[in-house]
Amino acid sequence: MKAVITVLGKDNVGILAKVSNACASKNINILEVTQSVLQDLFAMIMLVEFERETTPSFDVLSADFDKLGEEIGTKIHIMHEDIFNSMHKI
Repeated sequence: MKAVITVLGKDNVGILAKVSNACASKNINILEVTQSVLQDLFAMIMLVEFERETTPSFDVLSADFDKLGEEIGTKIHIMHEDIFNSMHKI
């Protein structure tokens, strides 16, 4: 299954590393990543892939990423790739 993870917030050291480590700890493989820093705003989009059998549910993942986002001062959102693609066709 593929998903899109977005990260937005004030730029600081280690955001990419912390989100990547969180993905690795949940058996989520990062396929592609793009990031930008606009003045002091950090923005990142990741395309990830994981197996349903070895990864927590979307509800658990969303709650875990919300918690991590609060810890590092960002907003982290995970969305199934099909929903992401459907939203952008409208």
